[in-house]
Amino acid sequence: MSESIGRLLRRAVVVRDEEVFALLWSFAYHFFVLAAYFVIRPIRDEMGVAGGVENLAWLFTGTLAGMLLLHPVFTALVSRYPRRIFVPWIYRFFIVNLLVFFLLFTLADATQGVWVGRIFFIWTSVFNLFVVSVFWSFMADVYRPAQGKRLFGIVAVGGTVGALTGSTITAFLVSHLGPVNLLLVSALILEMAGRASRILEGHEEDLHRVAEEDPEVGERAEAGAIPPEERQEEIIGGGILDGIRHVARSPYLLGIAGLMVFFTIVSTFLYFHLMAIVESVYPDDPEGRTRLFAIMEVATQSLTLVTQIFLTGRILKWLGVGLALAFLPLVSMAGFGILATAPILLVVVVFQVLRRAGNFAIQRPAREVLYTVLPRTDKYKSKNFNDTFVYRAGDQVGAWSYTAMGWMGIGLSGLAFSMVPLSALWLVLAIWLGKRYREIHAGEKPATPAEPVSGPA
Repeated sequence: MSESIGRLLRRAVVVRDEEVFALLWSFAYHFFVLAAYFVIRPIRDEMGVAGGVENLAWLFTGTLAGMLLLHPVFTALVSRYPRRIFVPWIYRFFIVNLLVFFLLFTLADATQGVWVGRIFFIWTSVFNLFVVSVFWSFMADVYRPAQGKRLFGIVAVGGTVGALTGSTITAFLVSHLGPVNLLLVSALILEMAGRASRILEGHEEDLHRVAEEDPEVGERAEAGAIPPEERQEEIIGGGILDGIRHVARSPYLLGIAGLMVFFTIVSTFLYFHLMAIVESVYPDDPEGRTRLFAIMEVATQSLTLVTQIFLTGRILKWLGVGLALAFLPLVSMAGFGILATAPILLVVVVFQVLRRAGNFAIQRPAREVLYTVLPRTDKYKSKNFNDTFVYRAGDQVGAWSYTAMGWMGIGLSGLAFSMVPLSALWLVLAIWLGKRYREIHAGEKPATPAEPVSGPA
């Protein structure tokens, strides 16, 4: 069975026999995480419109406040408990939250429902970043750098299939079950994600053995590395502010933070564009808006899936991390240039689908590879700080910049054009990060305390 599955996988990616089951469970883990989120994402977007597009900037501010509250809690868990304990706890915490929202929506009247919807918008934005950040921290922890470049493309396919499944569930069932009952579906799927993470830990030793024994993998064991069974029980330790301190003193981690800021500012401008145009095209039609958002998700994930299966691994292997990171800034420069001349529904929908597919299929796997050369504390704490607080801080800059420029009378065309030079700066940073990753991995430059060398000494 494993041999036939391995032969099938090898048509798309270079995978060793011992890595097959770990790769399949990584695929399943990612599938459940994103399926749980994408069941409720169209519901979140509809509630954002229902709560008033003019209030979106405030909702983004609320999301940043939520990140500030949860990040210290997360780092405290990482500092005090082993991975096998804190990862399932995080997923169970969000499952309880979903059940609470189910009760609130069931009991709320129309006026209360608007406010519960706004809180749900904020919560869903926090939920998404945390559960996905924890997943990729887990991946960076169990895979070595060269394994990540080979296999993260297929791991990402699991998320794409999950996102496609979640979006399809909502598109077809929202009219029959109603949005509120879909929260229970999301909670059930999220429980499956927690169980998949535990099973994957049982295959970590296989990945470790391949990295040490197979010379073709091109990896060597890290100095002082501990066996996988001890690694699962190891308490990372440290303080709750370690992630912030390491990002502040490491040019490499600061560069990744800058990458997140550019990405989120540009994403927020495009999201606000989309919401404004959708509101004008579908006034007083919440079901039509929800259906459009769900169809966009299906299109995005379908395109992502094809790209990940046939191109992602090859792009990372042949072109390298830097050029893979450069893809999305190039798409953004072209897309905003076109949107500036034609701010209509078709253009913004196509641009959003292409851009999000490029992020899921190319940018995200490349960005996650950047963390594989860092120590465990940075894979969890610094990464979570970048993925949550820095991400939402970029949202804030984008949300309030967009709002302020609107107050100044700048129209949709002018707002779109302002993102073209910003995307060019993002492109320069992406290329620099790719170069720095190669240097750290190869040990060509001395590493700072926050940037240990993971390549050959």
